[in-house]
Amino acid sequence: MGETNDRCGEKHPDRRRFLRRMAGAATFAVAGAAARRAAADSSDPAANPLAALMDDSQHDDFGQTFDQASRTIRMPKPTAPTLSPQTAEITQQAVKAYDDIVARGGWPQVPRVDELHLGMRHPGVVDLRQRLLVSGDLDPNAVGNDIYDSYVEAAVRRFQVRHGLAPDGILRAATLDAMNVPAATRRDQLKLNISRLKTLTTNLGPRYVVVNIPAARVEAIEHDLAVSRHTAVVGRPSRPSPDVNSKIIEINFNPYWTVPVSIIRKDLIPIMEKEPDYLTKNHIRIYDVHHNELQPSQINWYSEDAVHYTFRQDPGDFNSLGHIRIYFPSPYGVYMHDTPEKDLFGGDYRWDSSGCCRVQNVRQLVYWLLDETKGWPPEAIDQAIESGNQVNARLAKPVPLHWVYVTAWSASNGVVQFREDIYNRDGLGEPVTQQTTKL
Repeated sequence: MGETNDRCGEKHPDRRRFLRRMAGAATFAVAGAAARRAAADSSDPAANPLAALMDDSQHDDFGQTFDQASRTIRMPKPTAPTLSPQTAEITQQAVKAYDDIVARGGWPQVPRVDELHLGMRHPGVVDLRQRLLVSGDLDPNAVGNDIYDSYVEAAVRRFQVRHGLAPDGILRAATLDAMNVPAATRRDQLKLNISRLKTLTTNLGPRYVVVNIPAARVEAIEHDLAVSRHTAVVGRPSRPSPDVNSKIIEINFNPYWTVPVSIIRKDLIPIMEKEPDYLTKNHIRIYDVHHNELQPSQINWYSEDAVHYTFRQDPGDFNSLGHIRIYFPSPYGVYMHDTPEKDLFGGDYRWDSSGCCRVQNVRQLVYWLLDETKGWPPEAIDQAIESGNQVNARLAKPVPLHWVYVTAWSASNGVVQFREDIYNRDGLGEPVTQQTTKL
């Protein structure tokens, strides 16, 4: 299983409990202001789930090192998973709260600005405060003026975390676009995801992995807790990641990558027309049907001739699959894997692959996957990676895997979250953004 033939080869191309009613305003909640401030000062994730999620985002998702050795990996605190048997029911409760927001007139549109950050003064901050107040992200005592102060910055961070954006507290285009989605649309988004959640949260078992495609997020779930969480890069809108229900059966260390015909045709041929040394620079070898190696100069790159040959990338730091592939049977030719492009995990929009799922800090996930497999402690995994040799580890117990499409939910921590409908499957309008990517 060390050699792969899939759609994974691009080289360039997730806050707080806030449902509470506020007298005299179109707002809602499950806790009073005093309780909320007390939770904000608490380090207990159960008391302050939004803070726990913000901590997760700032350290695991958007840190500077995305694949570390076992001695330095920061293990996340177990929290409520996106998918659990209770998710659909809790999301239904959130719908009622959003019905109330819509009935009260929704929230105001925030005026278009280039950027707002801490210390700035702008008339639009008044509308921004009101917008954050209605959604429960801003303390009701912090409204009224036009200064982008620490209260506003903290509220923007909360909003960003709930919408899967980098929580930097700065109002830029991506955050502004998400804020200006109407309340009725967000309510309808919650409604339509309930049916998905009911289907997806039955018979999950005690141990499984979920990839939520719109969230570009991976969770390892054990006994109803997310014990390992990872930012992901999934399929771009033109090459979407499919829904998958399978089982992870094997880990491949230092795999070859065999370029599929679709990428040869759509990407490799055009690149070779412009960069004749691309294959050589990226350690990709060409073989004919008799397994004879050919040179790039022997291929007519201005025709379809190249699709008749095998293109195989050597293992190494440069390999498009990185050092790890997580294998599961699938008719779609997609996998979960490492990547040499670690910086891709730090962006707000992570729909850049040809359908596969790149996993941030994938080594941590593999530690968990192989935890019940004899002979594969973390030290052995590290050694297999560092050896540079092709090594395969068969899981003693296959782990169920679900790639799902959920764009809105409220989990057992009570925090309502939204993600972009990047593939436009909700039918509620165009996605907030479409991104053009290249090989």
